Amino acid sequence: QILEGRTVQKMTISTLRHCFAIIVVGVFMFPIAWWGLTSIKPVSAIFDRDRVIFFDFEPTLASYHVILGSGWDNLFQGRTALISSMIVATGSTILTISIALGAAFCLSRLMPRLMPHRARNYLNFILLQRIIPPIAIIIPLVFMFRDMGLHDTHLGLIIAHSMINLPLALFLLKSFMDDIPIDVDHAAMIDGASPFQCCWKILMPMMRGGIAGAAVLCFVFSWTEFTLAVFLTNTIQTLPIKISTFSSWTYGYSSALGSAAILPSFIFILIFQTHLVRGLTLGAIKD
Repeated sequence: QILEGRTVQKMTISTLRHCFAIIVVGVFMFPIAWWGLTSIKPVSAIFDRDRVIFFDFEPTLASYHVILGSGWDNLFQGRTALISSMIVATGSTILTISIALGAAFCLSRLMPRLMPHRARNYLNFILLQRIIPPIAIIIPLVFMFRDMGLHDTHLGLIIAHSMINLPLALFLLKSFMDDIPIDVDHAAMIDGASPFQCCWKILMPMMRGGIAGAAVLCFVFSWTEFTLAVFLTNTIQTLPIKISTFSSWTYGYSSALGSAAILPSFIFILIFQTHLVRGLTLGAIKD
């Protein structure tokens, strides 16, 4: 009877835990589900004053056709904003991870041997740059980009996002690289590998999870970034800026563009999901 009572108690606790988890997930997912539902509603169902319509309507993709319509003369130019965000997010992610990998290798492998007391100071100085909010440096940044001809260009926005993402990506990749034993490097160099070959052929395949985790964080930040995109562009509009320009009578169009904006980041995370969990937890436990 004692064992049966304990079993029933464990089952009850497990059921309550699962119910609580379902409620929490439902609370967080409801706005997204409502956003997607609104995007396929006709205008009459969105602005019905008598009742809130959940599923009693005929689905339509008219909002998506208007928002993502072809042609540069389209009123909303949602497709243009989607392409601009994809260019900026993908370019900044590639640039950030490329620079962060080289810097992480120097801080994790080379500097501890050459300047053991300064390696951590350099890392702390780089991380300090991430504490500064972008709005605090936006005025000198605008003048610098204007003088260099990078204002209102995709390249300028890619560089700006990379500057903001680099400290965090460097910190993550260095932590992942520190978890790989230094003996692996020594064994590769004994076999004749150069430092570059050691980083490219040995360390990078071993830290694919960490690279995927850092890449996802950089991509999501660049995909949703608003402040830099507002001040550094005029004609180029990314998705956050484009969505902010919609008025109250365009709920269907803004929900359609918002739903379309979720898909690329979701697909990006789905591609790297096999490495993402391991990458974000790598380095959490020290021996």
